[in-house]
Amino acid sequence: MMSLLQGFCRLTLQNSTIFRQPNAWIHCSPVLCAEPLKKKKKLDPQIIKQREDRRKRKLEKQIRRLEKNARQLKPIEELEVPLGLIDEKQQRLRDLPPISAEEAERRYDLSKRWTRYKHEQKILDLQIMDRLMLSQQKALDELRLESEELYQEAIQPDVSLLPIRVKGPVATPPIEGYNSPDGDYLLDAKKWN
Repeated sequence: MMSLLQGFCRLTLQNSTIFRQPNAWIHCSPVLCAEPLKKKKKLDPQIIKQREDRRKRKLEKQIRRLEKNARQLKPIEELEVPLGLIDEKQQRLRDLPPISAEEAERRYDLSKRWTRYKHEQKILDLQIMDRLMLSQQKALDELRLESEELYQEAIQPDVSLLPIRVKGPVATPPIEGYNSPDGDYLLDAKKWN
């Protein structure tokens, strides 16, 4: 074998050390004891075609079902109108006299004046808040010039104010003898997948 390698080395055109060292470029791989793979069973082409067709029809059916359900919205029970109210719709309709042009103009003017009033009120509130924050910042700056220690104490949050309970006027008066529930409820919402 060595003589064969030396013969190959002489045939090269380049005078390289790689070709003179036969161990650098020729090696033997270890013996692998493997057995041949099992032959696949040959199936009839018609059976293969039937299986593919069945698979294709099944996928098409699933796609049609998904497209059909995509258009269908999940019902929201809170938004459904009870059938009793639908039956009583004609009884519940009120015959209101038509609004005159002067009344419509008066309501429109009232709405405009109310909107203008609320806008001015909001601007005044924002201006008051800006003045308060500006005066607070000015006072803190003056305090910082006097004493850094007092400034650091002044900017610390007051923990005693946080668990606050406020009782004020409510939108509706209290109902006498009303026993309020404890807050327990039954969750009867349906699950939709």
